Amino acid sequence: MDFQKEIRVIEDFPKPGISFKDITTLLKNGDVYHAAVDALVEALKPWQPEVIVGPEARGFLLGAPVAYALGLGFIPVRKPGKLPAETMQETYALEYGSDTLEVHADAIHTGQRVAIVDDLLATGGTMLASANLLSKAGANVVGMAFLIELTFLNGRDRLLDYPVFSLVEY
Repeated sequence: MDFQKEIRVIEDFPKPGISFKDITTLLKNGDVYHAAVDALVEALKPWQPEVIVGPEARGFLLGAPVAYALGLGFIPVRKPGKLPAETMQETYALEYGSDTLEVHADAIHTGQRVAIVDDLLATGGTMLASANLLSKAGANVVGMAFLIELTFLNGRDRLLDYPVFSLVEY
């Protein structure tokens, strides 16, 4: 299936010069959404993950159904203040400033095989921070899977320690 045809591109959103990849057009079509999740599931199977992690918020839209299809649990990675129990944090640099991610301190068991699933690989900053956070929690990050990869941003270059799979490349 040509998933790229199912993704709407909106030029100059959210600001001039940005070519936004809108996945809502893919998500609203049940057959296409199902096929995309199935394709991600097949890509992850060889990594033999024990749990799937999805970063806030669009990582939830793909990570949770992938986890369900694999019969695995799902762990959300959130922005600060969104998780109710004790958390671990990872702060990382942005172009202008910084951001922080959190996961429940008891979410990962030492050595647990974790795959990260998200909608988009851009510069790789959020993914690297997620991997660092999960590693601090004791996880063995076995790979990362994305619906879309913006290859011109070279995010994969920051993730050389991990297998990376992308369903669609721009």
